[in-house]
Amino acid sequence: MFELKDYDYELPPDLIAQFPAPKRDDSRLLVVDRQRRSFFERHFFDLPTLMRRGDLLVVNDTKVVPARLFGRKESGGRVEVVVLEHLDSGENGPSMRRCLVRSSKRPKKGGLLLFDLGVLGRVQDVLDDGLVDITFSGNGGINSLLEQKGYMPLPPYIKRRDDNPYSQLDRERYQTIFSERKGAVAAPTAGLHFTRELIKALRHRGVLIVPLTLHVGYGTFRPVRTRDIRRHDIGEEYYRIDPQTAEAIGRTRRKGMRVVAVGTTVVRALETAVGPDGSIPPGEGTTNLVVTPGFSFRAVDAIITNFHLPKSSLLFLVSAFAGLDVIKDAYRLAIDRRFKFYSYGDAMLLL
Repeated sequence: MFELKDYDYELPPDLIAQFPAPKRDDSRLLVVDRQRRSFFERHFFDLPTLMRRGDLLVVNDTKVVPARLFGRKESGGRVEVVVLEHLDSGENGPSMRRCLVRSSKRPKKGGLLLFDLGVLGRVQDVLDDGLVDITFSGNGGINSLLEQKGYMPLPPYIKRRDDNPYSQLDRERYQTIFSERKGAVAAPTAGLHFTRELIKALRHRGVLIVPLTLHVGYGTFRPVRTRDIRRHDIGEEYYRIDPQTAEAIGRTRRKGMRVVAVGTTVVRALETAVGPDGSIPPGEGTTNLVVTPGFSFRAVDAIITNFHLPKSSLLFLVSAFAGLDVIKDAYRLAIDRRFKFYSYGDAMLLL
């Protein structure tokens, strides 16, 4: 169960969602009861009927930065840059950021990149896996450039042209309704299915909803290159748990009700923060937690999640929670019944 090859599967390309459902909560929901090893289909708008009064939903309120830019090298060659580091400051001076760069030829140290609005990028260092350190300078700085000219950093399996005609759709729908704290380079996709109306219905049902923050970074999607999945390095991601959220989790635990994590990011934040006595303290920090089978879950009782890529750390996590065999059966069923996969795809509820 620790071999990377055990987490591979074949997915027909037409099941990779290229667009979100017409309405967020119209997406389909595969409910998985891991103890009974049973599966049944619902729609996401049915979620209130699957919750109990007193259950607690924990959501991620991170906000995705429009971090994808297009520019040119001095030679005129096209370059695509995804800025991976985002600072809270509004500095206008030179700023070095780690970036993911795609171009026909590997960028060279010292090379100059030209962007809109008179912003320049100087390559400071070239690392592995397409990672590059770039110092940005010029009119308004990198933050202003991203806000005005940046595209949402959609994963590469969602196909868009450079002059993306769906740019406005993506700016709205690749962002959850909970998004408040800017800093993510990818959406916490389980949260994409929620609507204001669904939140009202959940609260009417007696379900509580509280936020935490985990800024999704490149590490979550870094390719796994180790044969033994326990040796994978996911990198560090910032998280923050406010006192009100910590208190709500404590109350829910004392009442014997369920803590339901909306997404793997919430799972990782809570399972990192949980204390020896099972309590969740408020605070902030970073997590590099890689969850693999055999992990002892102490903070969450159920997970809402999307369908994940083969051989990914996210697939390791849900397999650790529900059991690898159960997840394999669930994915086979989802493929048979033509659920949509990945970021804009359908969802699972793991009970």
